[in-house]
Amino acid sequence: MTDPYRWIEDKLAAIARAGWHRQPRLNTHLLDFGSNDYLGLARHPALQQAAIAAIAQYGTGATGSRLVTGHLPIHGELETAIARFKSTAGALVFSSGYLANVGVLSALLGPQDLVVGDAYNHSSLQMGARLSGATVWVYPHGDAAGLATYLHRARAGFRRCAIVTDTVFSMDGDVAPLTNLRAIAEQYDCMMVVDEAHGTGVFGPQGQGVVQHLDLAPPVVQIGTLSKALGSLGGYVAGSASLIAYLQNRAATWIYTTGLDPAATAAATAAIHLIGQEPDRRDRLWQNVALFRTLAQHHGLPVLPVVSPIAIVPLPTNEQALAVSARLAEQGFFVPAIRPPTVPPPPPGDPPRRPHRRSNSGFGKMPPNLLLGTHLCPNSRDRPIPKTLNISRRNKT
Repeated sequence: MTDPYRWIEDKLAAIARAGWHRQPRLNTHLLDFGSNDYLGLARHPALQQAAIAAIAQYGTGATGSRLVTGHLPIHGELETAIARFKSTAGALVFSSGYLANVGVLSALLGPQDLVVGDAYNHSSLQMGARLSGATVWVYPHGDAAGLATYLHRARAGFRRCAIVTDTVFSMDGDVAPLTNLRAIAEQYDCMMVVDEAHGTGVFGPQGQGVVQHLDLAPPVVQIGTLSKALGSLGGYVAGSASLIAYLQNRAATWIYTTGLDPAATAAATAAIHLIGQEPDRRDRLWQNVALFRTLAQHHGLPVLPVVSPIAIVPLPTNEQALAVSARLAEQGFFVPAIRPPTVPPPPPGDPPRRPHRRSNSGFGKMPPNLLLGTHLCPNSRDRPIPKTLNISRRNKT
């Protein structure tokens, strides 16, 4: 009798041969340079207290979908807070950022439509584009001019069109050319859908994101997550009142799933309030970004030149990236090696990316040469980091 599951072992072996095999691991004893908790809110007492109070009042689960039994008063409070934070007429909360991207794109687009997206868009944006049934065209990373050329030729053949992009690309740390993309969207009558997963809480006058940082003219459909700088769980979309009403009736990943749990909902609301009340957290983040890049330049560390809290160090092979990550772990640092398929395989001759990552750490508790020392910088023995500058664990309180 044949085994219909035998192919799984074959696939796992192929993944291992390519150097792509991954599995969860605990890193509680390491200083974390891979977290998305940019502002250190995930352990903030205000979020913990809000979550505990919500559980005491509403229980541990929403108990049903939002249109049936799962709509709670705190869901409305969170959506009001998000809309105010993002300067939009309304907002809708999903159970994850992935579900938000898939649900929004599959609701807005159909077989008669066109969706154009950046080659480095997050998996959830790519999946949402495919599931919509629309024609999908992927433009080279950051190539607004190439996108405009394509739309000039192709736009007239489709009913609706959406330009879809991350605002901050999570695996490269660069920011999309949103001003140019917004102008192209207006010229060719396209919706503009952006994912602010790594922009919310980090960019903007009060941490609202890259859309506000660049003062982009509406309408822009803003999707994001509650699980990164906001330190909780879930996703959201912010936009016009009609958009929100439409998604409540057509976004399958919102309609047919249980509402966000009370603890995560309350914690996210508390986080939004804290971002406005404690701007020094964002200031410290950007101070640490500048510090890390100064030290990296001083020691010849080839960090990609981007303006975000995501620091990328390219290495030639998957094996070298894994080896460097392991050596840093031995010294007490979690700096993950990011490999395909999380990032696209590099073109021939280009180095694959990348041990990673974010310089959202605080100051002062560990010898600085452990991070930017001999393990990554062969000349660092001769050029020690000034002892007044330290890189260490982020502020968690």
